[in-house]
Amino acid sequence: MTYARTEPADQEPDIRARPPLVREFLLVAGLFLAYKFGRQAANGHVEEAFRNAGNVWDLERALHLPGEGAVQGVLLHSQTLIHAANTYYATVHFPATVLFLVWLYWRRPLHYLWSRRVLAVLTGSALVLHLLFPLAPPRMLPAAALVDTGQVYGPTVYGATPATDTMANQFAAMPSLHVGWAVMVAVGLIAATRSRWRWLWLLHPAITLLVVVGTANHYWLDAIVVVALLAVALAALRLPRAARNVPAHLPWAAGGGAVPGGGARVPAYAVPGADMAVDSYVTGAPHPARTPAGSGAGR
Repeated sequence: MTYARTEPADQEPDIRARPPLVREFLLVAGLFLAYKFGRQAANGHVEEAFRNAGNVWDLERALHLPGEGAVQGVLLHSQTLIHAANTYYATVHFPATVLFLVWLYWRRPLHYLWSRRVLAVLTGSALVLHLLFPLAPPRMLPAAALVDTGQVYGPTVYGATPATDTMANQFAAMPSLHVGWAVMVAVGLIAATRSRWRWLWLLHPAITLLVVVGTANHYWLDAIVVVALLAVALAALRLPRAARNVPAHLPWAAGGGAVPGGGARVPAYAVPGADMAVDSYVTGAPHPARTPAGSGAGR
């Protein structure tokens, strides 16, 4: 038997799984605005935020977590390095997540739907914590003795007077969505691609973690809590079977795209069974059972 030469299944998006663009834009924009307004509604609890900050700092010391100052000390050895960290904090977080969703929407529709749902649940959970547990970041905590690198070296996304900052709630450090979104971007791209280099996407959350801690915008616990929330969201919202199993059905999926024999290129959706798996996820209909050859169906 000679197999047709083709691209891996994950490189052929099925447009039936792609939701309407305008609807998705309005949905994602609405969710983001709801989060921003909700975060603003959590503002103003200054005394409680500083009291919680002291408790978090003491808990980290009791748990023998490394001091945030150790990371900041490395960054402060070079003004170029600290400026780069501030820039990463200010400019990478939101655009990287948007580009991630846009790419998935266009190239991996099933993975997009899954990732959008996970991010929505994670962000909603974070908002609840912002409301229930206002927290001043370590750059504001006198006991931490850390430098507000954004204000000193720039650039910064925050106002100089946190209590009156109308653009952002600076007392919503717990949990760190910078870290949570970065981890989800890496997880989503690793799940949606087949390149042997895809694991390098883990550098994004790793750099983000060092940046948010080194710039004194977050505690270690802010990152630990958001990863725990993400783990719960991922456990509750599993990657659809159609997105997970279709590539595994194909003889070339594990080999990077090439198959023995050569021949014409065939779209992944033309492979028997792939369209049924997608239809099952998109329409909600049960996966039709395959009729064994010679069973008498259609006679």
